Amino acid sequence: MKIYTKKGDKGTTGLFGGKRVSKDDTRVECFGTLDEANSTIGLLRAKLGNEHEWQSNLHRIQKDLMDMMSHLARPSDTKKINTNPIPVDGAAFCEAWIDELENAMTSPSDYFLLPGGNEVSALCHVVRTQIRRGERRLVTLMKEDEVHEAIAAYVNRLSDLFFTLARAEMDKAGVAEEKWKLFLYKRFKDKEPDNKQES
Repeated sequence: MKIYTKKGDKGTTGLFGGKRVSKDDTRVECFGTLDEANSTIGLLRAKLGNEHEWQSNLHRIQKDLMDMMSHLARPSDTKKINTNPIPVDGAAFCEAWIDELENAMTSPSDYFLLPGGNEVSALCHVVRTQIRRGERRLVTLMKEDEVHEAIAAYVNRLSDLFFTLARAEMDKAGVAEEKWKLFLYKRFKDKEPDNKQES
């Protein structure tokens, strides 16, 4: 079977179930951006090497993204059933890994950071921003059609995870973070008056 079909030469592409839409359709923009992030995760995995402790979790995320993209490619009125699983525990998986990473680090996540540090950390930030862009497209799609709530939650949590992975890499490598500003909720907390009264 040839890889090219020529069906998209006039700017359309096929969705799950056979419907054809413009290649700049909201739905295509959404899963296409997540596909971009998935490719960058592949580059990150290649940079890490096969024996790195993150490999199995990143591999799972890549497979989960493929499953989620297949569901995002299926309009809700499509009769054909998508048998690919929806990773309903994706957000919880990310939270557990984030907690594990933060517990192992020498400093808390209190600041917005300038992306960079070293190559692995910088790649994590690239994934983070691509996921955020995919999430913006996802929100637009959610205004037009139904999206499983587990997908929205997972995508939202993934950007937090890759921010934490960037920090974990720098912490392990002993690279100093370039801080920009304290997180907003931290600034407000620091300004709260001390209401404790002496007894």
